[in-house]
Amino acid sequence: MKLEGAATRGTRTGLDLTDPNFWRAGAISTTLVMLVVLAFLSIDSMRVISVGGAHVPRYDVVNQHIGYRYDWSRRADVPVIGGAEPLFGVTLTEAQATALVREGKLVIQSRACMDCHTFFGNGAYYGPDLTKSWLDPAWPQIWMPMTGKPTREEAMVAFLMHPDQYPTWNRRMPNLRLSEREARATVTYLKWMSAIDTNGFPANFGQTHAQQ
Repeated sequence: MKLEGAATRGTRTGLDLTDPNFWRAGAISTTLVMLVVLAFLSIDSMRVISVGGAHVPRYDVVNQHIGYRYDWSRRADVPVIGGAEPLFGVTLTEAQATALVREGKLVIQSRACMDCHTFFGNGAYYGPDLTKSWLDPAWPQIWMPMTGKPTREEAMVAFLMHPDQYPTWNRRMPNLRLSEREARATVTYLKWMSAIDTNGFPANFGQTHAQQ
């Protein structure tokens, strides 16, 4: 009776709700609308996550100082790009920075670093998350004195090349046999990654280290 009533009302309005073509047309139009919405969302996402976009800086950001602060308006920790701070004392062109960052990414992939570490939350949890590792205060407070290196980046290179020479508490990093060039490229990638606005990830990173 209810179906008959619905069909009768549909007939009165010029719609035949029992006609399969009616539902087929509805499904097609709904799919088309959702495809348009998806296209707009994809374009907006690419605007944000592409290199040089709203959240991902260009590769030559490694020539600048990178800090971290809590943004009360967003309720999240965000990177702060400061003045000139060339990596390894050399100002890189955009092309040089791009090549070095990409090489660093390949080093990380070739050594399967995600088997122990996480990047942007992806990977394993045996070792620390490396998304903001460049900003870790342990580098100037512990690793620079321990390695005897005058800068953060040189201390990171020394550790990456010979991690077995430095104690890392209960879990030790294996020696991955990195060359100096590979270690420098990896550090370049890590510095660039720390400049990415990850909407506060890792959670409380800036607040935790500010209390230490």
